[in-house]
Amino acid sequence: MTEEVIKAEGLTKVFNKSLVAVNHISFTVKNGEVFGFLGPNGAGKTTTINMLITVLKPTEGTASILGYDIIKNANTVRSLIGVVPQEYTADEDLTGYENIMLCADLYGIPRKVSRKRALELLELVELTQFKDKRVETYSGGMRRRLELACGLINRPKVLFLDEPTLGLDVQTRAATWDYIKRLKKEYGMTLFMTTHYLEEADALCNRIAIIDHGKIVVTGSPGELKDSLGGDIITLSIKENTDVSELIRSVGHIKEVKNENGAYKIKAESGEVTGPLIIEALRRKGYTVTRLSLTEPTLNEVYMEYTGKSMRDTEESREAFRAHRITLRRARA
Repeated sequence: MTEEVIKAEGLTKVFNKSLVAVNHISFTVKNGEVFGFLGPNGAGKTTTINMLITVLKPTEGTASILGYDIIKNANTVRSLIGVVPQEYTADEDLTGYENIMLCADLYGIPRKVSRKRALELLELVELTQFKDKRVETYSGGMRRRLELACGLINRPKVLFLDEPTLGLDVQTRAATWDYIKRLKKEYGMTLFMTTHYLEEADALCNRIAIIDHGKIVVTGSPGELKDSLGGDIITLSIKENTDVSELIRSVGHIKEVKNENGAYKIKAESGEVTGPLIIEALRRKGYTVTRLSLTEPTLNEVYMEYTGKSMRDTEESREAFRAHRITLRRARA
């Protein structure tokens, strides 16, 4: 099998001749890895997946899966991939088993084969005891596991997961992570997933592409992305209303100092060594440190570094915007 399972070059999607959802992105996904698109809602993640799975036709650019062009060889691509969409697609009037069998029929899998596979998949996602229950009785976590089973019925070479744990509680999300890890370990499957959960990308992905406003801003393993920030993060406040940025910079191993409304954000090598040196330098000049914290770089800090905003702030602002729209709709009703 080729090392590059997915290859995209200049992939672009423009809606209504004006809205650029995906803007000339290029990337590769290697055989057997979990590759993640990390970004807020509206960043272009789902649009990218929909182009790769042949649901949307690119406006510009090319992409291939296992060497097959997504436009010229769309039918072959569909036969080689599995998809777990963001929205629930299972028929609520059917049982879990019936839903999987329906997906098998759509792929043209012989019933003799699909019956066995369906039972194996129900066991994999721990739904065997609920296989004859109608999906309308399933919890959110059970539905997500059923969607995962449906996406595996054709034994795909590549599995696409669009926000696989969206809306799930913490415990169910952790269980879903375990299933995804098992797929990689037991089946050697290549997975392409989108997420806006920082912890999810960190826990599951071999490599991550941070996408914002339809553009990929940086790609690398979680470790590489964190290391690119250049050291530990020290956050410090002092009692006095004086800017001590230059004094902090004079301490060795300091890479960057930012004064953010009296709180200093410092990038430093070996923060556990540099922190006490900063405190001592400030003390000698008569300043009183009121707060100091030391953290290793996180993906949220990586996201902030490359996009200029916090992932969490982005999500919170979007949630506030949605809440505002709902309030307006109710007021007009």
